[in-house]
Amino acid sequence: MKHWTERIASDLTNWNVDQHVVASGTSISGSIHIGNSCDVFIANAVGKSLKKLGEDSKTIWIADDHDPLRKVPYPLPPSYEQYLGVPYSQIPCPGGCCENFVEHFQKPFLETLPVFGIELETYSGFKMYQEGIYNDYIRKSLEETPRIREVFNQYREHPLKPDWLPYNPICSECGRVNTTTAYDYQGDTVFYRCQCGHEGEMDIKSGKGKLTWRVEWAARWKIFGVTCEPFGKDHAASGGSYDVSKIISQEIFDYQAPYPVPYEWITLKGEAMSKSKGVFFTPGQWLEIASPETLNYFIFRSKPMKHKDFNPTMPFLDFIEQYDRVERIYYVEEETSEKETQKLKKIYEISQTVDAEYIPESIPFQPSYRFMTVACQIGGDEEEIFDILKRNSQLPEKMEDVDWDEMNGHDKERFTERIGHVKNWLNLYAPNFVKFEVQKELPEVQLNEPQKEFLLKVADLLEGRIFTAEELHDEMYSILNELDMKPQKAFQAIYKTIIGKKQGPRAASFVLSLNKEFVVKRFRMQG
Repeated sequence: MKHWTERIASDLTNWNVDQHVVASGTSISGSIHIGNSCDVFIANAVGKSLKKLGEDSKTIWIADDHDPLRKVPYPLPPSYEQYLGVPYSQIPCPGGCCENFVEHFQKPFLETLPVFGIELETYSGFKMYQEGIYNDYIRKSLEETPRIREVFNQYREHPLKPDWLPYNPICSECGRVNTTTAYDYQGDTVFYRCQCGHEGEMDIKSGKGKLTWRVEWAARWKIFGVTCEPFGKDHAASGGSYDVSKIISQEIFDYQAPYPVPYEWITLKGEAMSKSKGVFFTPGQWLEIASPETLNYFIFRSKPMKHKDFNPTMPFLDFIEQYDRVERIYYVEEETSEKETQKLKKIYEISQTVDAEYIPESIPFQPSYRFMTVACQIGGDEEEIFDILKRNSQLPEKMEDVDWDEMNGHDKERFTERIGHVKNWLNLYAPNFVKFEVQKELPEVQLNEPQKEFLLKVADLLEGRIFTAEELHDEMYSILNELDMKPQKAFQAIYKTIIGKKQGPRAASFVLSLNKEFVVKRFRMQG
């Protein structure tokens, strides 16, 4: 069974080219998030699949860093409105920490890519103009303006003006590029008007201007020899960027448009991601709370045009459990149909940051992320948290008799990594009802007589023998029935006396996670 990225690669093997170039690009208009970085993740996966098929392939990423700033991105101050319309490449760094605006937002993103197993060549749109790489394409576009204008007008409600040119100079007066209109040219000199009132001329060789987007995109395909490119669904709409650029590529630049891979946008808690509104989630933020393989899994578990919503709060725990289940299926064949098993194994394989031959032969240690949200709030160091898992039968069978000092290095590393992720999740995204703190002294609580009796009976149980969480749960319910109590009232007594709140984690496993002597003493109201 092939994954959809492998099917794309298989289709591309029919192209008669010496080398495949899988392209991706991102507008550097603010923080690069998991939505607009899908280009890179998909391009990387397709490129890897091509190489597995024996094809010569490389993956590239182009920073669209010469585009104009249209909205001030979060968390920049309103004072940055003075740069609206100015190319990103010409805007100063907002933090004074980088060379400019572009590096400030681009650097954190590029630094995460190796962690996700992504290798690519990077290019700057601004530098390409500065180095004259686009010059011949600008000249060709100016010469073919009548035909380019016809192509644009095919998909426009209001036709372009007869003197429109597919090129925007940067105004020498105000520094903006989206407020200029080029209306004539002679050789390499372009004449323009700007909304600021300035009229001027510009030599295309200066690099102080840019082709309009759909022409630039087509030119870029030929410059790099692009054979495949993922892009957001907005570009794929009927009459959108891809349709227009495809015609320009073929008719103006004599180049076959690349294999298109459109994808659906990722929403954040049901809301469209927006850099200006601060509604986004970056790959770097993801790495704070989970391994890189899980983001790959999030992107590759469904086809590219299927809607994907990400919620880093409580639904994230369900998501991690899904990933862990797929990992178990990959290694130990859990109960599922053969077709589903093969499908999930392939998704797991594609999600890994290493090639298939380097995936470990045995299943890695899987400490439950959900359970560790409790354990990490009780245990102090790694060893204490490990012991809590052990007391609650949260370790795999092969590790049930293993002490902390006896763990192998790989398992210990994975466990430590997940502790860090869980603690970050608790600090950054956990709802308040999930958070708790074990009270060192008995809180001032009001309990009725049945609640007090319930706690005393549970204390007697704990002193009597060792329980599993399931066994203790059943015994607690036996006491409830005996006392004719509602579970809510009984469990409230547990939470009130230990964490000073009316609700908390699952009662039986929570009690077993704590020091037994401490619990018994607390349930007997002895401090």
